[in-house]
Amino acid sequence: MAKKKTKIRSRRSYAIPDTTGKQLVIVESPAKVRTINKYLGSDYVVAASVGHVRDLPDKNPKGVKDPVPGVDLDNDFKPTYQIIKGKTTTIMELKQAAKKASGIWLATDLDREGEAIAWHLAEALGVKAKNANRVVFNAITKSEIEKAFHNPRTIDMDKVNAQQARRILDRIVGYQVS
Repeated sequence: MAKKKTKIRSRRSYAIPDTTGKQLVIVESPAKVRTINKYLGSDYVVAASVGHVRDLPDKNPKGVKDPVPGVDLDNDFKPTYQIIKGKTTTIMELKQAAKKASGIWLATDLDREGEAIAWHLAEALGVKAKNANRVVFNAITKSEIEKAFHNPRTIDMDKVNAQQARRILDRIVGYQVS
């Protein structure tokens, strides 16, 4: 009996609507998109990054023999990030939407991972962290979302640095052990 061929689908199950003249809001989870968009109204378009979009590379580029891929041990452990496999289309779609939008809001989770995702998105979209509209909310309710959008802040680089330190240490320890 022949095996059925299955189509590989993108993790994004929808196209980002036209953002011309609208505010683009980027969240982590596609499950939150519809509800948040309903609360914000028609002047906003909500899209999902589906989690992290950049990370340290799994291996060094051809010809590079660093002991820990993506971490420059001789330069204060400086990380080098790359777009995660399978996220190139997501980044391209978000960039196109951001170019047409009248504003960009990063509404990723409020933990250090969410803060790092917001920073990576800002970097990928060409938005300086100090100029980013960062909003966080504890619950997906109309009142919490409205409160967050009335009180935007910049990306918390202390949280981003904490996440980076953790990621770099995990990488170094992982490569030393294996």
